[in-house]
Amino acid sequence: MAVWRLALTAAAVLAVDPTRLNGVVLRSRAGPVRDTWLREFLAMLPPGAAVKRVPSNIADGRLLGGLDLASTLATGRPVAERGVLADCDGGVAIFPMAERMSSYTAAKLACVIDSGVVIVERDGFQLRHEAAFAAVLLDEGIDDDELASVALADRLAFQIDLSDFPVRLLREEHEGGNAGEMAEAFAVSVDDVIAARASIRGITVSDNAIEALTATAYALGVDGMRAPNLAINTARAIAALNGRAVVSDDDVQLAGRLVLAPRATRLPQPPEDAAPSEPEPEQEQPQEQEHEQEQAPPEDNSQDQEPPEPDQVETNIDQPLEDVVLAATAAAIPEKLLLKLMMQGSASRGASKSSGSSGQVHNGTKRGRAVGSVRGDIRSGARMNVLATLRAAAPWQRLRAQSAVADPARVGRLHIRKEDFRVNRYQERAETTTLFVVDASGSSALNRLAEAKGAVELLLADCYIRRDRVSVIAFRGRTAEVLLPATRSLVRAKRSLAGLPGGGGTPLANGIDAAREMAEALRRRGDTVVVVMLTDGKANVARNGVGGNRPLAEADALSAAKSLRQINGLRALFVDTSPTANPRAETLANAMGATYLPLPHAGARTLMHAVQVAASTSKATAR
Repeated sequence: MAVWRLALTAAAVLAVDPTRLNGVVLRSRAGPVRDTWLREFLAMLPPGAAVKRVPSNIADGRLLGGLDLASTLATGRPVAERGVLADCDGGVAIFPMAERMSSYTAAKLACVIDSGVVIVERDGFQLRHEAAFAAVLLDEGIDDDELASVALADRLAFQIDLSDFPVRLLREEHEGGNAGEMAEAFAVSVDDVIAARASIRGITVSDNAIEALTATAYALGVDGMRAPNLAINTARAIAALNGRAVVSDDDVQLAGRLVLAPRATRLPQPPEDAAPSEPEPEQEQPQEQEHEQEQAPPEDNSQDQEPPEPDQVETNIDQPLEDVVLAATAAAIPEKLLLKLMMQGSASRGASKSSGSSGQVHNGTKRGRAVGSVRGDIRSGARMNVLATLRAAAPWQRLRAQSAVADPARVGRLHIRKEDFRVNRYQERAETTTLFVVDASGSSALNRLAEAKGAVELLLADCYIRRDRVSVIAFRGRTAEVLLPATRSLVRAKRSLAGLPGGGGTPLANGIDAAREMAEALRRRGDTVVVVMLTDGKANVARNGVGGNRPLAEADALSAAKSLRQINGLRALFVDTSPTANPRAETLANAMGATYLPLPHAGARTLMHAVQVAASTSKATAR
């Protein structure tokens, strides 16, 4: 129950000083464990403390404040509205499904946490409200890449992971299994919290304690000064709960376990100046230990006992406080994080959430996820945001009504003008489609097709991470043919690619034209497109399907390549499959703005790696 006790301790400490500790990230699926922790935490808050549940997709106007549309229309003059964060001043704001909070909302929330005030300058208002509160981020993510905002987590004192905490332990506790022990080990009432709040401002922290927490943070790879500052404030709140005027060594150790242990990015390194003679006594001890074990067999049942809790770690009383705090904090590193650090040597909790990203983000006014409104013209096909339009027109109603007195038909009506119109702004994450254009002509067609098939299958096998689609166009004889429309289906891809005959002329211009047409269609629907050409660049069939005129065929291919380059946001990769590098192929690659890659014997994995590099470069340059 050490994890649960630490979680409840964090709840009590946060209740004492919510505005300096900023809040907690609670990682746990919705269920009795999370509900019990929330209930215990809220029960410790003083009566009258504001508690608000804030949806992660809340609009800016409701979050920060702005124009009260109903009151403005009723009174005919602008009326301001307080946001939810201002209403939480001195209390708690709970954010369910925090892992889905947009970066825009997280940035605004982080700004308010840093300053303690909400400043709104919009809709003709300049508002300033106090907004010092504790944010409780309920992280319901399952996978490692589903995390609450790293920027927000860095600002909050506590990071609690109860995702693997068994429900049966809570049931046993409430059914009386060890309820008495738990009540004695942890009992904080509202009166205790109120008394601690009254005394916390006068509590002092020694320089030795500050140095110990700072050194511990450095040893565990915790960057920045936010975490040490939060740990110091935590130690002060713990001392206030215990009725002490000065922070004790025990308070410092507990603060390190609560704040610094979950943030560790590396295990503490042994001191470099350790005496080399230390291992020698260890080699002389086995016989003595074996003798002691023979004399004390009852202690051999350690497998049935729980591991020692962090507050039971033995420390030398003569050790510096810095070493004691480091040992206690390292012992409290969460089990999953500890295994990760042991396997990887050095890992960061601030992992980017971009792994598995499906492509670049596009802003538009027609489809996607609504992210606000902008001034626009509804005649372009954009959807009008009625509330935003009324909000923009509301401050001008009295002035416009005065100018409309001469027209009886306009008296008593809302006066909406062209400049008031607001349209919805949408954001969608583009899919990435890799378009293979394969030269199926000539004697080596089967080899090239085999390489393309292998690369397509490898890319599709990786689609659950990359969320990419693939398409295949083959050209031979006189025409180009779409073998595989854009898809993620591996079964469909294998079926479409099976049994393709090879040989015949090389209508390179037709192949490039087919790629251009499909790329344009994919770009119109918002996809990020990567075109991969597999050919030796030796065109011998013109656009009209007539063979034998190599100069005309090459001129048509060059013209088609230049047309392909005109597609905005396209990334192309030209794989030269000639036995040796072909200057004509490089000329075509330059004409279409493609990366030239001479791979006469490119295997499927080599080709897949080249495509992934091209796709990642496309996303980076598009941003």
